[in-house]
Amino acid sequence: MIRFDNVGLRYGMGPEILRDISFHLEAGSFHFLTGPSGAGKTSLLRLLFLALRPTRGLISLFGQDVATLQRDRLPALRRRIGVVFQDFRLLDHLTTFENVALPLIVRGQTAEQYKSDVGELVEWVGLGERINAFPPILSGGEKQRAAIARAVIGRPQLLLADEPTGNVDPSLARRLLRLFVELNKLGTTIIIATHDVNLMQQFTIPRMVLNRGDMTIEK
Repeated sequence: MIRFDNVGLRYGMGPEILRDISFHLEAGSFHFLTGPSGAGKTSLLRLLFLALRPTRGLISLFGQDVATLQRDRLPALRRRIGVVFQDFRLLDHLTTFENVALPLIVRGQTAEQYKSDVGELVEWVGLGERINAFPPILSGGEKQRAAIARAVIGRPQLLLADEPTGNVDPSLARRLLRLFVELNKLGTTIIIATHDVNLMQQFTIPRMVLNRGDMTIEK
């Protein structure tokens, strides 16, 4: 599913944020991505989402070499990836329901096809009463849950989440993690970046640990 070989990343002429990162993840695996602030977690996720290209080294996603992939093929590859961003990236002119449904709309599904699934998921993440609300009037935690629902609604092959439980209480954080666990059981490969040690301790999930640009994997 994912292979990094001696990957390095720097911004401009600055020092390397990531250096000599090598690992491979099998399809259907589940990992936490953790480490101190500034360790490069968000940068690693951006490489995986194809928002960045590495300064050096090789990255392979879904068996395809990212470096040699033509730009016009990137959108199709990205549609196989669900992403939960720290800044949510909801569209302000769309309701909660419409934001969550967006990946299915892009795929060409009709309202009749996705209405039930979207409504059920919005209820499950606790936004039933906000289903017709627009993002500007949602709280940070509500936006977070809408972003998570949008990321998982299409059952992506790869799910990347950057601090997905950072704006919710511990009880809801566990509930959302269980949603990710169930999605993983259906075959989705999942990487969740988090600082929440207490949350990680509640789940027997391997950890990818970044520190000063280097990475180790703890089982």
